[in-house]
Amino acid sequence: MKLKKKIFMLFLLLIIFTHFTFAAEPEIASTAAILVEESTGKILYEKNAYEKMYPASTTKIMTAILILENCKLDEMATVSYNAVYSLPSGYVNASLQEGEEMSINDLMYALMVKSANDAAIVLAEHMSGSVQNFAKMMNEKAASLGCQNTHFVNPNGVHNDNHYTTAHDLYLIASYCMKNENFRRYVSTVSYTLPATNKYLAKDRVCTTTNEMLRSKSKYYNENIIGIKTGHTTEAKNCLVSGAVQNNIELISVVLHSGTNREGLSERYVDTQALFDYGFKDFAFTDIVKENDVLTNIEIENASKDTKNLDLIAKDTLFSYLNVQTDLTNLKPEITLNENLEAPIPANSSLGKAVYTVDGIQYTTELLASHAVEKKFNWQIILLIAGILLFILGAFILILQFRRKKKKLKKKQARK
Repeated sequence: MKLKKKIFMLFLLLIIFTHFTFAAEPEIASTAAILVEESTGKILYEKNAYEKMYPASTTKIMTAILILENCKLDEMATVSYNAVYSLPSGYVNASLQEGEEMSINDLMYALMVKSANDAAIVLAEHMSGSVQNFAKMMNEKAASLGCQNTHFVNPNGVHNDNHYTTAHDLYLIASYCMKNENFRRYVSTVSYTLPATNKYLAKDRVCTTTNEMLRSKSKYYNENIIGIKTGHTTEAKNCLVSGAVQNNIELISVVLHSGTNREGLSERYVDTQALFDYGFKDFAFTDIVKENDVLTNIEIENASKDTKNLDLIAKDTLFSYLNVQTDLTNLKPEITLNENLEAPIPANSSLGKAVYTVDGIQYTTELLASHAVEKKFNWQIILLIAGILLFILGAFILILQFRRKKKKLKKKQARK
């Protein structure tokens, strides 16, 4: 009885451990969301990820990368009348002054740390001459990155019914931008003080990040967060595009149209935290197949007895960032072989491909010959060739004998 009781307790502990270790998908309050592992592009979670939404200041992600790819950081830009006075009331600004000269570097900190809307207009006008021209470039860039439901009309996210994107498109943009080291530097900065300029002599314009997950004293602080950008308008509600790194694994999340929960907490931060908890705790890099694993065995036509049975091995190690509960035990590949396989075959030559499908995603590797396949030694052909050679040799001997006899006959006739 004691043994049965111990077994039961162990079983119960196993159930409890499994329950608390592997959580279910997070419950996300935000209207739209997506979570992606960066190196593989594997989508770990999505909710209305392809629905058109207003992006608010997450728009500035696109503005930032266009500036970084087309301007030098030490270039000087001049603040226009339009940049200062065209903003609707209530939108964040960096107290820029008409005629003020500022470096692109300083304007980028104002743009991405404080989320200054006037800085966005200065940068857009400096690069392309006008907000309209810059918006055209934004849309062209978005299309080149694969965004299918995105349309920008300004560089800062000031509300416009024709200014929209999706959680998935924002992920595509953010993923591209995070490959730029300067971009990563700006979006991870907590505080930056703008220097004095020709129009603003004081050094009191402090740009403090709008992302509370980067602030160490905030209740939403997360040490794994590396940026990226917040957003808010009445129509867009609260938005947040975030990057996080843990154990060298980088995830990107997007939450759009978030509110405040019953506890008075900001849903964009609560949801983002829940997504990252899910992505880091419930997923791990897993090998689907390893390099040189034998995937199938075939018999080669016209091959020698010792080499005709051929193992086909995987050329590459295929891996993905999978839920730890994913069972790959009975996973079989779809194998496609090249046509007319026959000897001879060199070792490591490609003879086909194997395709694994996991979570609706296909992973492909070439199939290589594990050893060289030699052609079968055909005795019939050898005997035929030998027979022909013997026939030729015999005929040659007969011809020689005939010629000798003919010469002897001529000699005898000459003696007479």
